Amino acid sequence: MARVLISVTHLLGTGHLSRALTLARAFGTAGHEAHVMSGGMPVAHLPTDGVTLHQLPPVKSDGVNFTDLLCENGPVDDTYLQARKRAAINTLTKVRPDVFITELYPFGRRVLKAEFLAMLNTARDMAPKPLILCSVRDILAPPSKPKKALETEAVIAGYYDGVLVHSVGEITPLDVSWPVTNMLREKLLYTGYVAPELAPAHPQGVGTGEVLVTAGGGDVGMGLFRAALQAAALDPDTPYRVLVGGAAAQSNIAALFDEGLSDNVTIEPTRPDFRQMLPLAKAAICMCGYNTALDVLQSGLPAVFVPFDAGGEVEQTLRAESLSKTDGYAVIKSSDANGETLSAALRSVCAMDVRPMEEGQFQGAAQTVQSVENKLAAMR
Repeated sequence: MARVLISVTHLLGTGHLSRALTLARAFGTAGHEAHVMSGGMPVAHLPTDGVTLHQLPPVKSDGVNFTDLLCENGPVDDTYLQARKRAAINTLTKVRPDVFITELYPFGRRVLKAEFLAMLNTARDMAPKPLILCSVRDILAPPSKPKKALETEAVIAGYYDGVLVHSVGEITPLDVSWPVTNMLREKLLYTGYVAPELAPAHPQGVGTGEVLVTAGGGDVGMGLFRAALQAAALDPDTPYRVLVGGAAAQSNIAALFDEGLSDNVTIEPTRPDFRQMLPLAKAAICMCGYNTALDVLQSGLPAVFVPFDAGGEVEQTLRAESLSKTDGYAVIKSSDANGETLSAALRSVCAMDVRPMEEGQFQGAAQTVQSVENKLAAMR
């Protein structure tokens, strides 16, 4: 049995934390001691069974401005960040992991560079030194300057034993979004997509025949929701269910009600049984974050993706464009999303036969555990 510690900080949505917890649960299921150190805002709806969760003093981004961090009381200062760093080091030294995994860093979260480097230095100086790995999704935010890629390369070379890429290399290699050098390529370990087990259909039949509208678990998506409500008004015979996430869910729901709804619309907060609704639904209108995209792909549900692209973000757009090459999926830019464009795209994807992906391609959590076990065995 190995002790595994995953360090993750989600700043806007909840996808990074959700994926880290899925990995941690897989390690626990395999008999390992699983820990997650979370530096983002607490999230109540994500399952933590079989995982020890360590909460750092939390931070979040100021909307899509990822360089200015906020805490619950406003902007963070150096005193707050130093307290986070101490808490992170204390957690690391208390757990004394055999495997230390940083989620996204050094490919992202550079605003927390000092914190991550302090943890990496602490881990590297431990005796015995833990296996140090990085965990990244299929598509990264491409480096805006060559200097950022070079800095990332130096950190990988100096500290890391491998990079876990949660993708199928033949479908979405890391090269799609990041310059992969020979040194980096030798460290890449493709695991397949990290997703929970395929959810059974909802026992109460919730979602049957509906168009499900979601922007994930973060405080984004009002533009998507408004466009979907316009589409619902044009299609009164189809039930629409709009699921609103984030800390501001209730106020955002109230704002949508104030704008007026057609009779075929249900609006409610994000539901923990969302994945069980997918197999019964007619189609989905959603953003294209990693976890949402995988939920849709697993279910075989037709979907219209409206990727998040505020603040120059390109990750979801790259993912959506890749998926749209397959029958049953369409992409609409957020600036083009309205009732008419969504309605037309829905009619198109619902007329297609969606070809389900192989279930083995979604076993990224189990394959991650196997890859880590193989690396540990080679070290001993």
